[in-house]
Amino acid sequence: MTPAPAPAAAAELFSLRGRTAVVTGASSGLGARFAAVLASAGATVFAAARRLERLKELADEDPRIHPVVCDVSRETDRVRLMETARDESGRLDVLVNNAGAPGAVRAEEESAEDFAKVLAVNLVAPFHLARLLAEAPEHDNRRTRSVVNVSSVLGLVSGAPMGGAAYAASKAGLIGLTRELAGQWGGSGVRVNALAPGWFRSEMTEELFADERSRRWVERGAMVGRGGEPGELDGALLYLASDASSYCTGHVLTVDGGWTAR
Repeated sequence: MTPAPAPAAAAELFSLRGRTAVVTGASSGLGARFAAVLASAGATVFAAARRLERLKELADEDPRIHPVVCDVSRETDRVRLMETARDESGRLDVLVNNAGAPGAVRAEEESAEDFAKVLAVNLVAPFHLARLLAEAPEHDNRRTRSVVNVSSVLGLVSGAPMGGAAYAASKAGLIGLTRELAGQWGGSGVRVNALAPGWFRSEMTEELFADERSRRWVERGAMVGRGGEPGELDGALLYLASDASSYCTGHVLTVDGGWTAR
């Protein structure tokens, strides 16, 4: 019987040294944190967003982060982003589809056109970017490439009165897309997983946590009795991006303080 390979050291399992990652929506909030975390694990990170000054501030903190101005709702921008990352680093290993648009909270205040705009950012763009990564030439057949789609607990359950029709539909669609792409690409070395955060403090949720009633609503719903802090997604992101999850694809990793377990 062939002996099992020796287990790798934990630090090596989560290491991203020598790899290239692309993070969308990286100018603030969770996206900025994601870019910094991947860089700290050794990755060369191409941080994409519309606000260049914010991206430059992020790059000033870590030379492994490279800013790329990108509006993910535009096909030409998406293509340019992935080509820039591949041409400058010579490879594409990790894609974090984090960019997102919130949309209106109440369905009757959201037009069909507005609904479509949210889906263009939250669902169409992640599909296209993931396809661009999957179609890139292979550079190392010993390792898989990883797509991490940032969904939400609102893709799993209703968040009314705090949700939003387009937002919830896009995040639920992203989970379905994750599973389908994982099935189609599993044999070609591309893993596709989703990260579903609960209520985390960020620029997008600033007003929610500033309002006492909505903050208490979040705290009552979470089993741990509070909202999440950005750093509490670090481990989950690194797990999905790295070799630590080499046998994991089509999975939705929920990090919500128990909010959806009730």
